[in-house]
Amino acid sequence: MIVPDETATAVPRDLRSLNDAEVGEVLAGWGHKSYRTRQLLDWVYKKRVCTFDEMTDLSQELRAQLPEAFRLQSLECAREQVSSDGTVKFLWQLADGELIESVLIPASVGQDGKRSDRHTLCVSTQVGCAYGCKFCASGIMGYRRNLDVFEIVDQVLSVERWRRDHLVESGEYSEDTLPKGQTLVNNLVIMGMGEPLANYDNLTKALHILNAPWGMNIGARKITVSTSGLVPQIRMLAEEPQQYHLAISLHGATDEVRSQIMPINRKYPLEALLSACEAYQQAKGRMIWVEYILIDEINTGMDQ
Repeated sequence: MIVPDETATAVPRDLRSLNDAEVGEVLAGWGHKSYRTRQLLDWVYKKRVCTFDEMTDLSQELRAQLPEAFRLQSLECAREQVSSDGTVKFLWQLADGELIESVLIPASVGQDGKRSDRHTLCVSTQVGCAYGCKFCASGIMGYRRNLDVFEIVDQVLSVERWRRDHLVESGEYSEDTLPKGQTLVNNLVIMGMGEPLANYDNLTKALHILNAPWGMNIGARKITVSTSGLVPQIRMLAEEPQQYHLAISLHGATDEVRSQIMPINRKYPLEALLSACEAYQQAKGRMIWVEYILIDEINTGMDQ
């Protein structure tokens, strides 16, 4: 009996869905030295190229091999909206035609009239959302699918490429004089479309890539994960080694009110949620953020 060669029929995975060990294993299997892994990942995360042909310090042999195991499929910007305060909303089209959003938020102007160079990116983790919070537009469209790891990571990379292109188009820099290794995004809030913790495995792998020195090198304490209150996953996140901030989308201080506007509260009421938050705080020693939208005559009373 002939055993089929699984590697010959394997579908190439997007390079930005893999960690350094997984990439290194493939390259080692092809007989390449270990330093080639770092070179390859630098092209993706430091130089932010979109094709293998742009990786000019890799050998022609390696560049020819890369499409056999990997792909680089970038998000397409379908629309861009710029607010008067500098906030930029990006509508990304995915390969299957689905749409997601990211929002780039500049720092507020300080009392001295100056604005720091801090930029926060709000990142999506799902197409749509299954949790049906009454105040959220993502819940209205319903759940479509989880984002793959690379679709989360490439939201950050795509915004960095957008910034690079704008610097060149403005005439401030040329391709040769662009600042090397500098990033626009230095804070991440995982609170775009979808419930982040419902896509737990892809989320945590994407955050590892965004946090890793060989990846985007964004500090864990500069990353905030928001959740509507998935108690088991909050406890799982508490066991992760990284010091991510946790934000709870609360919006109601009693089970009666919260269940009215957030159906997840019927499965994980406030007592269970608070217990999980205490476990997270004890594990990380970090302040937990609370998000609260004021909805007139629903959650604005003195009992809230």
